[in-house]
Amino acid sequence: MNRSPWTQARRAARMNPSIIREILKVTEKPGILSMAGGLPSADTFPVDAIKTACDRVLTNNAKEALQYAASEGFAPLREWVAAKVATLGINASPDQVLITSGSQQGLDLVGKLLCDSGAPVAVETPTYLGALQAFTPYEPIFASLASDDQGPLPSAIEALPHDAPGTRFAYLLPNYQNPTGRVMSLERRQAVVAAARKAGVPIVEDNPYGDLWFDQAPPASLSSLWPEGSIYLGSFSKVLTPGFRLGYIVAPTELYPKLLQAKQAADLHTPGFNQRVVHEVIKGGFLDEHVPKIRARYKANRDAMAKALETALPPGCEWQTPEGGMFFWIRLPEGLDAMALLPRAVDAGIAYVPGAAFYAHQPDTRTLRLSFVTLTPDLIAEGVDKLGRVLHEALALTTAETAP
Repeated sequence: MNRSPWTQARRAARMNPSIIREILKVTEKPGILSMAGGLPSADTFPVDAIKTACDRVLTNNAKEALQYAASEGFAPLREWVAAKVATLGINASPDQVLITSGSQQGLDLVGKLLCDSGAPVAVETPTYLGALQAFTPYEPIFASLASDDQGPLPSAIEALPHDAPGTRFAYLLPNYQNPTGRVMSLERRQAVVAAARKAGVPIVEDNPYGDLWFDQAPPASLSSLWPEGSIYLGSFSKVLTPGFRLGYIVAPTELYPKLLQAKQAADLHTPGFNQRVVHEVIKGGFLDEHVPKIRARYKANRDAMAKALETALPPGCEWQTPEGGMFFWIRLPEGLDAMALLPRAVDAGIAYVPGAAFYAHQPDTRTLRLSFVTLTPDLIAEGVDKLGRVLHEALALTTAETAP
C-alpha cells in the first residue's frame, strides 16, 4: 500500500460537510417534497430585470465589467450599501463597506481575522450552521449562549468574561434567525448590546433575512446601538438572487484594512460583472417594489404552513409562528429523534433538516427546521401532512415499546 505524500493541515480535520447540502442531494430524488434547504423561491428571481441589466452593462461598460476590479468592491454599489444600512440606523461611509462573495465569505473573513486557536467565540443556542462551519477551521472554542424565544439572554453575555475569558466576539442573528425564525425585540436588543459592552465582547451581526418581514419591520439593528463594537453582514441573496454570490461587510474603520487584506488573499475581488449588474438592477429603487412582492408570497406560505402544522402534527410538538424570514423551528415530543426519523420521512416523500447540526454544544435531537418558501401552499399542506403521519407512527411505536 502506497503511503500518501500529502500531509494535511490540522485545521482540515475540523472541516465537515454541511448536513444541509448532504440532505439536498437526497431531495433530488423524484417525488420528494423538500422543506430542507434555506433556498429562496426561484419564482421571485427578477429574470427580466437582470437580463436588461446584463445588456446595459455589456453595452456601456463591457471592458470594465470583464476586467479585474477593486478588492473593496464596485464604488457605486458600496455607496448604495452605505445608504441602505443608514435606514437601519448604521451611520457608515462607503469606505467601511467591503463587497464579498456572499455573506458566507464575510463569515470566513471575520473568522480569519478574529479567531485564534483556543480563543472563545460566543454563539446563540442554536445558531446558523454555516457560521459554525466558517469559524471552526480557525480553531476557536465555542461558547454557547443560553437563549430563549427572543434570542440570547443578556445574562449569558454578561457572564462571558467569567465563563469564556477573552471572548473574541458574539455572533448574533437578531432578525428571523436561521434556524429558529425568532426575532429580538427592541428591549432585548438594547439589553444584549448593553451586556456586550459591559463584558467587552464585540458583536458580529448577521442579517440576511431582515428585509423579509411580514407585518412590521424589525427594530433597530444591533450595530446601530454600538457602531464601534459591531461588524454588520448583509446579503443580496434573499432579496434578489443567490446566484450572483453578493454580500457585504460593514466594519469599523480599525478593522477594515485587515478585512480587505484577507479578502485580497482569498480571491482578489468579488466578480466585477456581477456587482455592476446588481447595481444596475437596484440603483433606481427596484427593491422597493420587488421585496414587498417577496414578503407577500412568503407570508402566504408561512400562513399555509402554520395552518398545516396545527392540523397534522401530533400533540406534544412545539413551535412558534415566525414574523418573517423563511423557517419554522419544530421541537418534537419526548422520545423522538429528528435525525433518526429523517430516513422514514424521506421514504414518505418529505425532507427536513434535523436541528442537531445547529448547536455548537449539547444538541437538542428533538428539533428540526422546515422551510416554507420554495413550495406552494398546496404542496406545503401535503408535505406537512406526510410529516405528521411519520411522527404519529413514530409516537405510536415509542408508546408501544415503553408500555409495561
